[in-house]
Amino acid sequence: MRQCCRFSRNRVVNPRPFALLALALVCASPLCAQKQHRQPLTEPQVEQIREAGIDPDQRIRLYARFVGEHVDAIESLSKRGASSARTQRLDDALQDLTALMDELGENLDQYGGRKADLRKALKALNEAAPRWMDALRSLPHEAGINLSRKEALESAHDLTDQAIQLEKDQTAYFAAHKDEKGQERAEPK
Repeated sequence: MRQCCRFSRNRVVNPRPFALLALALVCASPLCAQKQHRQPLTEPQVEQIREAGIDPDQRIRLYARFVGEHVDAIESLSKRGASSARTQRLDDALQDLTALMDELGENLDQYGGRKADLRKALKALNEAAPRWMDALRSLPHEAGINLSRKEALESAHDLTDQAIQLEKDQTAYFAAHKDEKGQERAEPK
């Protein structure tokens, strides 16, 4: 005898599809939780960033150095022979680079808002950024990396604009506030 559920108007509904749907949802939820989140920095690099947290200028320099290292790795990957594995690695590296440049931009926002004197780090960042942009522009147009390449270029462009503007703002601010030159953050007055 077949089991069934009765609803109004004497319709007979088989409960099996509902049970299968519920089972599929229960099984799928742990798979979503197991998806790994990519980390653009190694553990030693993360530790260096943490240690430099008390020195905004040094922290920005570290981020810029790590971005440069990622760009170097991307350039190296792009020179290898075309393969699906290379394309996947290049796509992952571009995503990591984008995330890292976004983190650097967030740090610039945070320290710039505190009026930390970042002019030395910004000068170095602004000198390195054109090379990063050139490296991203020179990447081959490949279907597997075009979206990540576009996002990395947008992030690099935004970061470059932000760093240039922040350097101008800081130069003007510290010209007017000579007593605050070299500080890690402004003290409220």
